[in-house]
Amino acid sequence: MSGAYRMAGNTFGNLFGQSPIKPIQEHMEKAHSAAELLINYFDAVLASDWEQAKATQKQISKLESDADKLKKHVRLNLPKSLFLPVPRSDLLDLVGMQDKIANCAKDIAGIMLGRKMEIPVKIAPIMTEYVKEAVATSAQALKAIYEMDELLATGFRGREVKLVESLIKELDRLENNNDKLQVKVRAQLFKLEKDLAPVDVMFLYKVIDWVGELADRAQKVGSRLQRLIAS
Repeated sequence: MSGAYRMAGNTFGNLFGQSPIKPIQEHMEKAHSAAELLINYFDAVLASDWEQAKATQKQISKLESDADKLKKHVRLNLPKSLFLPVPRSDLLDLVGMQDKIANCAKDIAGIMLGRKMEIPVKIAPIMTEYVKEAVATSAQALKAIYEMDELLATGFRGREVKLVESLIKELDRLENNNDKLQVKVRAQLFKLEKDLAPVDVMFLYKVIDWVGELADRAQKVGSRLQRLIAS
């Protein structure tokens, strides 16, 4: 964020005290941190290190809980009559979409730990790539959200808009790559179905879907931000 928040504060701080953007950025940080831990979590699962997996799942759950508290804080404290170039309802919608990233991470870790799910060795490499690409999508969404205070400082106009639009374009590209990886993961799992217990296959597909949903939610954060720019 560097000095971005200070710039927003210089412009709007005298009018409203703390910028409403800071808590929204902090919320996205929590959501992404939960998603980012999935990389370590899957490493532990692939190593069948369930103690480490359990410890990481607890961290993810804690971050999701922290994000939920921040979401409630934003909803309760964002003024109803706020002089901003964007609607309050759109800011709340953005926070709701960010929150779903943390929810997805918690759900993925929870179901895998609860069932002690094993990832078949043959799909482990592409599954790892798939998870990392989803996390990269979340990281790109966070990068775009970090620019919100600059957008606020410029009244959601000018050169900053072009920068954010380029970040959102990259976010869309990453999510599209994740979609393509999902197709490949599902195709590889399909080839192994006959050698796996049907119930294990069912839950593996569910996890694959949820990883894809995490990337999709991150992309939708960018879509909501795009809507703010256009409003």
